[in-house]
Amino acid sequence: MNIVAIVQARTGSTRFPNKVFSNLSGYPLIWHVFNRLKLSKYITKFILATTTNPNDDSLEKWAIDNGITVFRGSENNVLSRFYYAGIEAKADIVVRITADDPFKDYTIIDCVIEMLLNGKFDFAYNNNPPSFPEGLDTEVFTMEALKTAFQNSDSDFEKEHVTQYFYRNKGKFSQQNFENDSNISYLRWTIDTELDFQMVSEVYNNLFKESEIFLTQDILNYLDKNPNLSSLNLNVKRSEMYK
Repeated sequence: MNIVAIVQARTGSTRFPNKVFSNLSGYPLIWHVFNRLKLSKYITKFILATTTNPNDDSLEKWAIDNGITVFRGSENNVLSRFYYAGIEAKADIVVRITADDPFKDYTIIDCVIEMLLNGKFDFAYNNNPPSFPEGLDTEVFTMEALKTAFQNSDSDFEKEHVTQYFYRNKGKFSQQNFENDSNISYLRWTIDTELDFQMVSEVYNNLFKESEIFLTQDILNYLDKNPNLSSLNLNVKRSEMYK
């Protein structure tokens, strides 16, 4: 079974342009995203899905230089970008990853993949309702489900936000939410602004090591000792799911 992680990324960003190349402990953000995924015991292939906008030529070059498969598609219709990337990769199952989340946790991702496989669901996720920090979102779906969404989505919102067709049409898909033991969804662990980046940089400067991946509990332990850090970016505009 071909389980493909598709990492959506672009250099354009209204609030924080070119953030995917922001330096975290000597490496660009996009490098850390892929590096953290590599320990998954289920993912068989990794794809960087970027846009055909010439501004994203730098992302394609970075992917090629780092031995990562790259697919380029629509800038605004991200759903079609995922669908055609999945087709090209011959995916059976797709793991959706966003490139502005520097704390992605492969153990959580594997739990969501297991939920989908064991339950034979069309769609499994951990953010509806959310119980993990924003930035640990994991969404896993079958290629057949993605095909259905691609063929039937008719709103710009659903085309921009890949999985919204699933959430809006729950009767068409078997789906399940993976919940954390405690609700810590008030925490914000994604990068949209300079404040987000300051928070993330502080964590990386203290926890990052070349030889190992720090995980969710390591971050929580650090934040317990540095409580002011968690509040640094809590007022940044959040995803609707986390409000």
